[in-house]
Amino acid sequence: MKIFYAVQATGNGHISRAMEILPYLERYGKVDLFLSGANNTLELDASVKYRSKGLSLFYTSVGGLNYVDTVRQFSPRRLLKEVKELPVEKYDLILNDFESITSLACAYKKVPSVNFGHQASFISPKVPRPARKEWMGEWILRNYARATQYIGLHFKQYDDFILPPVIKREILQADAMDKGHVTVYLSSFSDAVVSRYLSPLKDYSFQVFSKEVKQPVQQGNILFIPVNKNAFNKSLISCKAIITGAGFETPAEAMYLGKKLLVIPIRGQYEQFCNAAALEKMGVPVLKGLDGNFAAVFGAMMQHKRSPALRLDHSTESIVSYLMHHCTDRKKHQLDLLYPEFIFN
Repeated sequence: MKIFYAVQATGNGHISRAMEILPYLERYGKVDLFLSGANNTLELDASVKYRSKGLSLFYTSVGGLNYVDTVRQFSPRRLLKEVKELPVEKYDLILNDFESITSLACAYKKVPSVNFGHQASFISPKVPRPARKEWMGEWILRNYARATQYIGLHFKQYDDFILPPVIKREILQADAMDKGHVTVYLSSFSDAVVSRYLSPLKDYSFQVFSKEVKQPVQQGNILFIPVNKNAFNKSLISCKAIITGAGFETPAEAMYLGKKLLVIPIRGQYEQFCNAAALEKMGVPVLKGLDGNFAAVFGAMMQHKRSPALRLDHSTESIVSYLMHHCTDRKKHQLDLLYPEFIFN
C-alpha cells in the first residue's frame, strides 16, 4: 500500500504526533511524507518526500497572531501550482493532519482522503466550544482541510469517531517526579514579556523554553532554555507544574503525567480557545493572557493539591490500527460540492 501522509508544520504538535505515528503506519505500507508550513522549532526525524511553505502562522511578541506576516507569506499563484502538481492520485491512502494544500489537491483531482488528528474532532458539535463562538474560527476548523472522512483526537471521547491523544513514548515510559521547578512554554510571547511576569515570583524557579536563546541563560529565578525536544521532555517529566498555550499535545502530556497545568490560549487561534473550554471543564485554570491576574491564578494553582488527570484507553499502536481499519476504501467520490470547480480554473 502507498500512503501519503500530509503533516502541518505550523507549530510543533503535528510534527510530534507524526514522529510517534510513523513507525506504526509504516507497517501497513510505504509512507511518503508531505511537510507543509515553516513556523516550527522541531524537525521531523524522517525522510520528507514533499515540502511546501504552506500556509504558516506567525505571532507577535505579546501572545497573538501576526496577521501582517501571515498574509505576507501567502502566495495564491504558488498555492494553485502546488495543488495541481501534488501527486495525490498516485496513492492508495491519503492521510491529512490539517494540511490545506493536500485537501485542495484531493478535491481538485477527486481523490478521497482522511482528515486525521486533533482538528478533525471539531467536525462534531459535541466537542466543547468557548461561550462565544467565532464564525470565522468555526469555518476554518471545518474547511481548512476538508476530507471525505474524519478521525479525530481529543482529551475525551466526545463523539464516536474521536480517539484519545497520541502521547510520546518518552512520556509514556517516564517515571514522573517533582524537582520543584515550573516548566514554561509560551511560544507566542517574547522572553521579555514572559520575564516581566515570572521574575517577581521569587519563591518559584522557572524553566522557560525560548526561541530567542541559543544556549541556556540564567536570569534570576528564570532559566531560559533553547527549544529542544529532549530538554523539554526532561523538564516536563520532572516539573511541579507547567504553563503553556492551549494547544493539544503538551496539555495532554502534562495531564497524563499528573502535573499542575495553567494554559493561556493564543489570541486569534480559535482552536486554542476551544481547547481551553474543554480543559476548563476538566478543572484546568485558563487565562486570556499574561496580565494582572496572572500572579493570583498561578498562586492558586500551585496551592491546589489535585491536578486534572488524563487516562488513556488506547495505545498509539491501537490508534493507528483503528485508523487503518476504518479508512475510506479507494473509490472515486463525487466532490464537486466539496470545492466548486471555479476555484481551480
